[in-house]
Amino acid sequence: MKLAQALLCFGIVLFSACSGKAQKNFSKEEIVLIPEPKEMKLEKGNFRFTETTRFVVENERQKEIAGLLNSKFKSAAGWEMEVSEEVPESNFIQFTANTNIEKEAYRLRVDGEKVLLEAASASGFIYGLESIRQLLPKEIESEGKAGNTEWLIPQIQINDAPRYEWRGLMLDVSRHFFEKEYVLKVIDRLAFLKMNNLHLHLVDDQGWRIEIKEYPKLTEVGAFRVDQEDKAWNSRPVPEKGEKATYGGFYTQEEIKEIVGYAHKRGVNVVPEIEMPAHVMSAIAAYPELSCNESEIMVPSGGVWPITEIYCPGKESTFEFLENILLEVMELFPSKYIHVGGDEATRTNWESCPDCQRRIKEEDLAGTDELQSYFMKRIEKFLNENGRTLIGWDEILEGGLPEEAAVMSWRGIKGGWEASKEGHDVVMSPGSHVYFDHYQGSPDSEPKAFGGYTPLSKVYQFDPVVDSMSVAQKEHILGGQANLWSEYIPTNAHSEYMMFPRLVALSEVLWSPDEKLDWRDFSGRIQQMFPRLELMDINYATSAYNVTAEAETDLEKKKLRLKLKTEFPDSEIKYALGDEKLTPSSKTYTEPILLKKSAGLKAAVFEDGNIKGDTLLKDFRFHKAVAKKTKFKPGYDHRYTGQGKSTLVNVLRGTRNFHDGQWLGWLGEDVETEIDLGELSEIKSIKLGAMENQGSGIYYPVKITAFISKGGKEFSQIGEIKRAFKNNGNADLKDFEIKTEPVEARYIKLKVETYKGLPGNGKVWLFLDEIIVE
Repeated sequence: MKLAQALLCFGIVLFSACSGKAQKNFSKEEIVLIPEPKEMKLEKGNFRFTETTRFVVENERQKEIAGLLNSKFKSAAGWEMEVSEEVPESNFIQFTANTNIEKEAYRLRVDGEKVLLEAASASGFIYGLESIRQLLPKEIESEGKAGNTEWLIPQIQINDAPRYEWRGLMLDVSRHFFEKEYVLKVIDRLAFLKMNNLHLHLVDDQGWRIEIKEYPKLTEVGAFRVDQEDKAWNSRPVPEKGEKATYGGFYTQEEIKEIVGYAHKRGVNVVPEIEMPAHVMSAIAAYPELSCNESEIMVPSGGVWPITEIYCPGKESTFEFLENILLEVMELFPSKYIHVGGDEATRTNWESCPDCQRRIKEEDLAGTDELQSYFMKRIEKFLNENGRTLIGWDEILEGGLPEEAAVMSWRGIKGGWEASKEGHDVVMSPGSHVYFDHYQGSPDSEPKAFGGYTPLSKVYQFDPVVDSMSVAQKEHILGGQANLWSEYIPTNAHSEYMMFPRLVALSEVLWSPDEKLDWRDFSGRIQQMFPRLELMDINYATSAYNVTAEAETDLEKKKLRLKLKTEFPDSEIKYALGDEKLTPSSKTYTEPILLKKSAGLKAAVFEDGNIKGDTLLKDFRFHKAVAKKTKFKPGYDHRYTGQGKSTLVNVLRGTRNFHDGQWLGWLGEDVETEIDLGELSEIKSIKLGAMENQGSGIYYPVKITAFISKGGKEFSQIGEIKRAFKNNGNADLKDFEIKTEPVEARYIKLKVETYKGLPGNGKVWLFLDEIIVE
């Protein structure tokens, strides 16, 4: 009888711990680990977690880490595993310290009887445990008991370590305040993705978010602004002195301690940012004497540009104030790095401030550039004396970089390149790839964003190191970080949408070896992870499924050739033209679509008969001016050339993304454009397509006048549109139409007048995308 039992346990059909439950052999496709481990070997068989599985630990810190996974089992399975220091014969997960491997590395060995996890640090154990969590069924993320789920993980060997030591996210809690509970959720998600730095942007013009005992008015006054949330960010008027300020909030010091402690348990370092010398109107509203002019101001409710109300470095009291704040901040945050901002300071007031000018003279400084450098070097010295390192945005390079400072490079990679050449440590966070306040899909279908276009695939292309760096420079690149500025992000759900799944892509490019990075492979794994994100109650974007259309115009034959694509390879795209409905049985896109006449296009990705992402809706209108000769006076700006001279007559319409290659731009100039229709044609309507995005300096025209001619020499006016200027904080598109009684003409001329009412004779952009003649 015993021999028969042995054969059942160890024969051709394997059973788990002789329990009578068959072993499962996992396929490679079932292994969804993000970020991709450095080395991984999948073997046959599985390990089964049960109520009798035991954690084996060496100390209290390991016990605390084991609790992170145990809490998941308590919710999803209804039981917890015993934690002890004694090693049973089988059915256990054992933590073993191994100082011979890298600081954040871990080694994971899983067989049918046990799970062995080795690491040199608490972080390594956390990352190994997060890998086990991802290997478990997605139901481990359930808040309630997950039915009859079998808690299996594959027999596997993993040797893993991060590529970069700084893997971060900046959360802007100033422009819009996010409660402590949401910050804790963000920390959980960073740990899940093996990211290790949360940078909290605690101070900006629109709100001071941290309690400072020495200066209570910073939160009494600076943490609240007049509620103008019903208005667009860049269209909010300056609050009147004395208006009731009710919108905002702040973290008490006890809440900060809770956030920092919660993060520490999960291997996440919290880096505080206390802005200076600019982005501090919230502080000046509380303490006007900190500025040069000592003017009484209100905390602004929306966008401010240029930022002239900044700290006065000519006064000793300014440095006393900042040092006292930093002392309290350092008591709360054990982070090696203290971020001090240093960006976007308009130093106009310093030029005329007697205190600043005296400081420049006494310190033998060349001007206000060097005065800012003096400011930063003095703050750096104070931080160094207290055992901390200053880090700031790349503007701190201007006038000379503090000796031991680190740089966070956001204006591309140039600042980081220069700082690393000078021997300074650098965190790369360029707006081009890791600004998560940018759109991740077409602005026509996405929630409101700051601007720009950073899809999931572009995040995956990010690398903090560039080929032009020397070996020595590369050693100074600590890693990378995403920045989620919150001007246009008022809610938790919106914040999650902008963060996910882009944060997942970032985690892989900052952790995994370069040779392991493969967009096609990642595309498959991230789609398999989406159901897990849903169970984690994350409001992630499905924008990567969205279909985009690239159109080539054959102007001679008046044909359009449409190419449809999505970010995810091998997606099934269905499309319909004209009045056809888009259904699972619609045509499957396999080759470019040819259009010879006006038509509407509907297209979407289908999976199992259901639409994934948004449906693309595009109208292609062939009108009388299509492919006709155009002239412009003056010529369009070299920075926004669209498709060249044919841009306004090529059927293709621009989107709210003014970098989409379908816009012609002029800066501060009235424009005259002329179209030759080639022959006399009947004209009833002329439409001019334009964009407005005042936050980016793009304004609608204020006057459009239409003229026609039969011979091209003498023109007669047939209509005009006058439009009074209006504040508009949104990005909008509009066709301005001039209707007329039917007239015959060969030539059409439009005179377009730009807005010229900006203070200081500032110039605005005029953006045009199509002239439609019918």
